Formats: sequence, C-alpha cells, structure tokens
Amino acid sequence: MKTYNIAAMGGDGIGPEVVDAAVEALKVCAERDGGFQLKFQDFDWGSDYYKKHGVMMPEDGAAQLRKFDAILFGAVGAPDIPDHITLWGLRLAICQPLDQYANVRPTRILPGITSPLRHVSGPELDWVIVRENSEGEYSGVGGRAHRGLPIEVAQDVSVMTRPGVQRIIRYAFKLAQSRPRKLLTVVTKSNAQRHAMVMWDEIAAEVAKEFPDVTWDKMLVDAMTMRMVMKPQTLDTIVATNLHADILSDLAAALAGSLGIAPTANINPERDAPSMFEPIHGSAFDITGKGVANPVATFWTAAMMLEHLGEKHAADRLMKAVERVTADPKLHTPDLGGSATTKQVTEAVCEALRTAND
Repeated sequence: MKTYNIAAMGGDGIGPEVVDAAVEALKVCAERDGGFQLKFQDFDWGSDYYKKHGVMMPEDGAAQLRKFDAILFGAVGAPDIPDHITLWGLRLAICQPLDQYANVRPTRILPGITSPLRHVSGPELDWVIVRENSEGEYSGVGGRAHRGLPIEVAQDVSVMTRPGVQRIIRYAFKLAQSRPRKLLTVVTKSNAQRHAMVMWDEIAAEVAKEFPDVTWDKMLVDAMTMRMVMKPQTLDTIVATNLHADILSDLAAALAGSLGIAPTANINPERDAPSMFEPIHGSAFDITGKGVANPVATFWTAAMMLEHLGEKHAADRLMKAVERVTADPKLHTPDLGGSATTKQVTEAVCEALRTAND
C-alpha cells in the first residue's frame, strides 16, 4: 500500500480549524479507497511560534519540509503582527525555496451556491487561474533608505526573468491544452510597464507556437476585471503575474460565491520538492474559534493534493462529496448565507464519502 507523508500546518486564525477538517476528510478518503494511506505530521509554525521564538518558522524550515510528499497549509496572518512579517516569514519562505512557481487556482460555481452575477447560473464560470509564484512583483527585491527623514525612499522592484516567464507561460499552455476548451488568456499590462511586461508578451507569443491546438488571446489586467464580470463565459484558463493573479483570483472567488470555497495549489511541476495546498481565504481572526469557518476551500485543495499525488479517483470522490454537501442550503456556512458550522459541514462531507456508490 502506498503511503504519503503530509506536512499539516494550520498556521494562524481559522487555519488550524479548516486544516483539521481537511485531515479528517482525507483520512476517510484513504479508508474509503483502501489503496493508499496518509501519514500526517503537524507543524506549529505561525504567529504564535513567532511570539515565542521571534521567527515564523525555524531557519531550516523549508529544508525540513523537503522530506514530505505534500504540504497542507491553512492560513497566515495576525492582527498584532505586520503582514509583511507573517507572509515573508512563513508562506513565501516555503514557496520560494521549494520553487513552487506555479500557483494554480480553479474557480467554478459549486452546486447550491449562487453567483452574485445575475446572468450566471453555473456553467458560464469555470476557470483556472495560473499565477506566477516565484518572482515578479513579489520577488522581494527593493529596500528603504533614510527612514523617518523627509528624503525617505522606499522601493519594490518587480523582477522577471526569461526562464521564469517561459516556465509559467508554458505551464499555463499545457494546462489549457488539457482542458476541453483549450483556451488561454494571457493577462498583461504592457501598455504601461514597457520593459518586463513587454518581455512577458513576447515570450507568450513565442511559447504559443509550441501549442497550435490552443486558442489564446491577450488582455490588459484592468480590462480583464471587466471581462470577468461581464463576459465570464469567454474565459477558461488564465495566466498572470504574481500580483495581477493574486488580485484577479480573489475577484474570481467572489464571483463564484465566496472566498471560503476557493482553493489554491503551489505547485513544483518538476517534483523535486513537495507542493503546498491551501485555501485562498486568510486567517479571518474575526471568526476564529467560533466554529463557523467554511472548510470547503480546504476540502477542494485537499482534492487537488490527492490528484497531484496520483490518487485521482479519490480526488474525484472527495469533490463529489463536497458538491453533494454544497447542494444542500442547510449545510451552508455564514459566508454563504447559511448557519451551518465547520463541524456540521465536515461531518456531512465525511458521511458523503463513506456512502458514495463509486
């Protein structure tokens, strides 16, 4: 029997609550399938760890994670610690050293959930956003000088490399090629950013020649927001820079009904390091400990993890269980307009897994 070693890291806020829920469901998946097992190791890294040790995780944290097959991550961020400390100290400190350069964010309207778009009933919105996850606007290059003085200067430099752009564009084309519509939209801002984004456009055109069966177009990021709202049916696979895709994927989640249902996967396509799977939503300290966090996004990202590990049948079964549960309004958490608890949704998903016919 195959055994997969999973690093489970709840992190901050509601992160531990939704990761615990996902671990429970994943254990049922493994039991139901019978062909593999999952071994979880918990990590207490995050803001509480920072308050005790002055760092979000140990200096060799990324190295410790290399021995695992995958990482299941909750959330990072605390109201009493600056966001740049929590993000750069944990999430980015994992993604970048492990070269998880492809951030993949599927978005579709699950059964029982209503989009805020009045003309969308479901099938019109079925996207995958591919986010460059290692450089660009979040490269970390820059600094501050003359702090507190009238001449203080602060600078963040967006760094794009030809290899970095090539690999994410090629990844997006391959993903688009694998989907039924074989359609890709490349998001840019080359009208204003005349160096790196122009190179981004040029590389997209070069890589496109390798995929003659993929239909692709190019869209300025500001116009893209309008297209996502007004013409969602014209989109399928989308690729954008670190910053642009970060913003667009939150809009996508909102258009699909809630940030609480949106998953993401930080993929190392070469598989020379583990990939990390997490919900898009943040730590949500306003509802921490209340037992009402929506675990659906974490279930969905857990399904993505199973598929990445090669357990597609179990992944499909988990998503079917999630869809059976979201179809019942009585099992909607407050972010979806309901009153269900995290525990109730988790128990319902686990029961759906146990009683699945396939």
